[in-house]
Amino acid sequence: MASTSDYHLQPANWLSQTAPLVGYLSRKALPIKRNDAEPLTREDVQFDLLYHIFNDRHKVFTPQAPSEDAKVHFCDLYVNALYMSHKCSKVLKDKMAETPAFAVELAKISLLTNVGRINTTMAFFPEMKTALRTYHPVPSLQKTDGNAQDAPRIKNCLKAALLPSELKNMPPSTPEEILQKSRDRQLPSTSIVNLIFVLANHAAPLASTHFDPPVNFLDLFLPINIASADRARAFLWLIFHYLEGPDQPNPYDDDYSRQNPGKVPWLHRLTEEEMAQENVDSPDEIEWGKAMSTQRNLFLQKLVHSIEKEKKVKAATSASKSHFWPFKTFRPQQEGTRDKPYIHYLPPDRAPQITHSVSDDHRSSYSSSRGPHRNMLQHAWQVVTSTDPLADSDEELQDEHVRLDYNRRVDVIARLRGRPPSPLPDLLPPDSSTSSYPPSSSISNTREDRWRTVGSWK
Repeated sequence: MASTSDYHLQPANWLSQTAPLVGYLSRKALPIKRNDAEPLTREDVQFDLLYHIFNDRHKVFTPQAPSEDAKVHFCDLYVNALYMSHKCSKVLKDKMAETPAFAVELAKISLLTNVGRINTTMAFFPEMKTALRTYHPVPSLQKTDGNAQDAPRIKNCLKAALLPSELKNMPPSTPEEILQKSRDRQLPSTSIVNLIFVLANHAAPLASTHFDPPVNFLDLFLPINIASADRARAFLWLIFHYLEGPDQPNPYDDDYSRQNPGKVPWLHRLTEEEMAQENVDSPDEIEWGKAMSTQRNLFLQKLVHSIEKEKKVKAATSASKSHFWPFKTFRPQQEGTRDKPYIHYLPPDRAPQITHSVSDDHRSSYSSSRGPHRNMLQHAWQVVTSTDPLADSDEELQDEHVRLDYNRRVDVIARLRGRPPSPLPDLLPPDSSTSSYPPSSSISNTREDRWRTVGSWK
């Protein structure tokens, strides 16, 4: 880290140099913006800053998970918070326990998500299919075999990383609440993840309290001209200040912070040449990022091809289904008209009406002139296959076979009437006959006399 007396060596007019105002980097400008399959470089994730944060060996923090040590360093504090989250899956916990290096890499990505540098539109595995997120390889933070989670799952895991007492009650949501609990020695005052959420949400109002203009808390995670080691020291100073209490000796103090209570240690400014020496990607990381981008592009090409093929199959299936026309009565197509998939119902054309009764002689003439008789099965099949079920049955008398079938049915009914167990026929007038069963010759053979109006079903 920079010397604690470096602030005496700064030019007196460095604050008067052109610089944006406090909070110039809003939350909208904070997230990393990259196209799909574009790798996140060390400069994007500020690898050197994360290295100094997670490699700090000061065991000064009260453990928030069961531990044999009275105090732990920041790396253990943060990784254990992720591990104890009830939204952390069993598979992820097993991988973290088997590969500690993977746990640290996941914690670094989670810290960037915690402050909002990585937003929920990012994913870190190339087989991601949803269009709502973009894939980005992170060569510097994916050196182990573990598959990093996408940002939404990491965010859910972070939100559930609370103290046991905070699961039942609302966790503190302002810096003042956290400081009050730490002053009252209610340690830990809150979970490490919740503290970082609170500091990120209150970066603007806390800027004048802990930083010199134009810097605020979120600027620590951005590629600015401040040494990575100094930014890491300022971050850890803030974590100790709020978790352990402002009245406790802060192990990250320097001369500047001691002479200015409440201010973070001095932040040494870098020149452009010095900035170029930080966060430098190694050749292996560059090659791995290109390889993963190529793998992602090939996966997208196969995915698009499969989607187009599926659309063609669906289109062919729907086209084949369109050949099945709805049930209708087929009639000769008139000239000048085109066939339509749906035809409105029209009653069939009527044949010339025959007003006289059909006798046996007439029926025989029908059969001799029109062809052989049909039996009942043949006629039933003919009716099912040729008549319109929506038409009134009285309108289908144009077929002589239909009329012949009607007369056959009437003859059967006439022969059965008066014979057990059929009902008694209607009695004739008393003066015409004294017999209870009049002879069949007294019954008219006309269709009108064969049907009787039913007065009641009783």
